[in-house]
Amino acid sequence: MWAVSTVTMLVLAGILPDFQLQSADGDSATRIAITAALGAGAFGLLSALVWPLLVRLLLLVPALVLGLLVFFLNGSLLIVALRLVPSGDSEAAPETAVIVAAVMSAVASATGAALAVRDDDAYRRRLYRLADRRRRALPPGPSSPGTVFIQLDGVGHDVLLAAVGKGLMPTVARWLGDHTGRPDRTDGTRPGAAPTHRLTPWRTDWSSQTGASQLGILHGSNHDVPAFRWYEKAGREVVVCNRPTSAAELQRRAVDRTGDGGLLSVDGASRGNLFSGGADEQALVLSIATKRRGRRNRSRAGYFAYFSDPANAVRTALSFIAEVGREIGESTRARARKVRPRVSRGGLYPFVRAFATVVERDVVVAAVMGDMLAGRTAVYADLVAYDEVAHHSGPCSRDAEKVLERLDRALALIEKVAEHAPRPYRIVVLSDHGQSPGETFRARYGLGLGELVRAGCGLPVPRKARRTHSGAEARAAVRAALRRPVEEGGEQHRPARRRSEPIVLASGNLGLVSFPDVPHRMTREEIDARHPALLTTLANHPGVGFLLVRSEQHGGLVLGAYGAEIPLDRLDADPGPLEVFGPGAADAVRRTHSFPNTADIMVNSFHDPADGEVLAFEEQIGSHGGLGGAQGRPFLLSPLIFSTPVGDGEDLVGAEHIHRVLRRWLRESNGPQVPLTRSQDQRAA
Repeated sequence: MWAVSTVTMLVLAGILPDFQLQSADGDSATRIAITAALGAGAFGLLSALVWPLLVRLLLLVPALVLGLLVFFLNGSLLIVALRLVPSGDSEAAPETAVIVAAVMSAVASATGAALAVRDDDAYRRRLYRLADRRRRALPPGPSSPGTVFIQLDGVGHDVLLAAVGKGLMPTVARWLGDHTGRPDRTDGTRPGAAPTHRLTPWRTDWSSQTGASQLGILHGSNHDVPAFRWYEKAGREVVVCNRPTSAAELQRRAVDRTGDGGLLSVDGASRGNLFSGGADEQALVLSIATKRRGRRNRSRAGYFAYFSDPANAVRTALSFIAEVGREIGESTRARARKVRPRVSRGGLYPFVRAFATVVERDVVVAAVMGDMLAGRTAVYADLVAYDEVAHHSGPCSRDAEKVLERLDRALALIEKVAEHAPRPYRIVVLSDHGQSPGETFRARYGLGLGELVRAGCGLPVPRKARRTHSGAEARAAVRAALRRPVEEGGEQHRPARRRSEPIVLASGNLGLVSFPDVPHRMTREEIDARHPALLTTLANHPGVGFLLVRSEQHGGLVLGAYGAEIPLDRLDADPGPLEVFGPGAADAVRRTHSFPNTADIMVNSFHDPADGEVLAFEEQIGSHGGLGGAQGRPFLLSPLIFSTPVGDGEDLVGAEHIHRVLRRWLRESNGPQVPLTRSQDQRAA
């Protein structure tokens, strides 16, 4: 590696005019070569010895800022290295030093990969040395197994099986007992193979999105989370799940309701999530993005594990640039071929996608590796790459499949690191929701839900409607990385000035209509008195599946086309417009109806059960947030050593149910020090 670095420095000195390794009068080739060797050696030593100390001093800096600082600090180390060369003839301009240091780090990383990483024995020995150093630095830990929960955001049960069947996810296939990657059974297993994991589908709540699902999974309660964004009349504000202040408030409410810190409250780590789960160690967690950094949330393990090697930042930066170029090329081809459905993929989206598929993945996986080598009891990490790409390219697109291949490689790396951890680890992989395909409501009908509501209210409809904000989780991860409490679309979230103007919000194919001047949840009778045509306009629109409203006579009422009106207590006998949404739809609607902050009108889009299509009220061709199709059918992939999630004939329903299952598994691994939830406590008593 020293020899390769020396040659690299010589080549760069010949190419870059502001980088020289000889005096102005010229030197012999031997002297120049010696100067390059000494400079490369000094730079390598400084990178190995000084760099980790610099990273420790900068751990309070947000992740993305630290990633950018890597290049400038690396360049500074190169300048120092050149000053240490005895000849004193070498020098580099500051901006050139940044380039030279980045190239040399990248070449060193590639050389190390060629010499060691491709050799399994050398790679295992290096991991063992790293784990052994950590073990010597820490007091002896427990011998009981730890648990790693990896959330593949937005990956539906059927999408996972399809990827295994195509050979895209060999690691998952091997866990399911399929060593070829092509299952012969619908449950993902292959006759004669020896599976290590079981695959269980589960059903989300009506609000099939990360905010509701992850809050329920990590904190045991997603009560009163009716959608991704909703208007709260008591506080006269819009709550948005991926807004840092809202995430912190939702987490506080869940903790107050359950009386428990969360799934990770016993020696846990939370990585890349919306919520902390009660973990002591947190990195890229949105609910703490606005908090002052202290010992509990400084994310030392997460950042240090990744940035302690400057080559990581260089490699990630190059992959980031490549991913931006890949997205621009793919979107250009999609436009040229006139692919339908299609949404806009310009603006900042290529950079958001690159962050989700490269930066967030690399930092979170490195943090999980650090947690495992440190012997933490429970780790929960969210990888948002697939969800972000599927929103814009489609859940079953080739773009999304490529992301699944990379996610499988990340799982394989985590599995390999587990072999060198100071305690055994059990790896659980799950998703928080799936995604349903379909064009947008606006693309099909030429107007958005907001314009349709205004027309039903008799209000003027603007000729050029404002596009809805995307609820994609990757934007939340960017905010957490920057530690910026960015608020969404300010004017959209202020109460309307005119008394009769409603607030219309979108959460995938779920729409919410609220009248801010009425302090309580309006009834169907009150809405009809104020806007006689509104409910009829919405219920009979071909892009709308059903409405939920409160009724003075029936309590709750589901409205559909052709005058369908079904009270909630009669849905089991007569599902009416809910029939096409499958089993559990009635229970999900009834539960949401009980929430204090359910909107005056809840609107679920059309759903075609034949192809699983829904119509998103946001600008997404792969969407989630309401009822209909694969979005409500995520998966839980668990080691066979754990007890079965549910009994025979029982369904796994709701994020709160998932929380109870995961907590039970932690208790099976670590004994009574893992507390039961309040409801489990009551049942045990």
